Amino acid sequence: MTKNSVADIAVSDTASEGIKGRKYRPGRIRERNREKILAAAEEEFALNGYKGATIQSIAERAGLPKSNVLYYFSNKTRMYSAMFDDILARWNRVFTEIRPEDDPAEALATFIRTKVEMSRKYPLSSRLFAMEIIQGAPFLMDHLRTNMREWVRGRAEVMQSWIDDGRMAPVDPVQLIFLIWSSTQHYADFQVQILMVENKAEYEKRDFDRAADFLTGMILRGCGLESPT
Repeated sequence: MTKNSVADIAVSDTASEGIKGRKYRPGRIRERNREKILAAAEEEFALNGYKGATIQSIAERAGLPKSNVLYYFSNKTRMYSAMFDDILARWNRVFTEIRPEDDPAEALATFIRTKVEMSRKYPLSSRLFAMEIIQGAPFLMDHLRTNMREWVRGRAEVMQSWIDDGRMAPVDPVQLIFLIWSSTQHYADFQVQILMVENKAEYEKRDFDRAADFLTGMILRGCGLESPT
């Protein structure tokens, strides 16, 4: 039997199974709907603020009935909090699993470059977070005091182990995390300022590549490390 024959049978079986049994993946559908809602929420909250955004406007932007949105999030506050949970998880995911045995230069470089890329792909996320913090973090206070504090302490402990082993210069790990956060998010939060100074109408991909190269080299040198090739 040829590869094409196997592929044809597989497609045929899948198609007939879908027609006869209508075997959908409700978990995946729920996940997609949740992603659509939170993406729409980011846009609405960024444009209109927490007070100005409504469940109806978010539903319309997501292309879903309001009743569907309320199925996933019973009120605007829950949606707002879930949105920030997703934003913070997205930002920090790559640095969450670092271990003492990891290479410091590789781990830090990956974190820096990923954060710059997040500023390119999700600038609204960064601006929403900045606005929330400037306003005193009314919705994020508990998260910052618990989950975020624990996350920072855990990453700082790993970096301190690198320092203790002589694999990295003796820098303050917590201040280093603050530096990476602020410097990488700057390109989203201060986009207008950067574009005006550089006389540009909009960002290009190479602008972020250049920023990532600069920040990676500068921060790693300050940590006594060389940029990985």
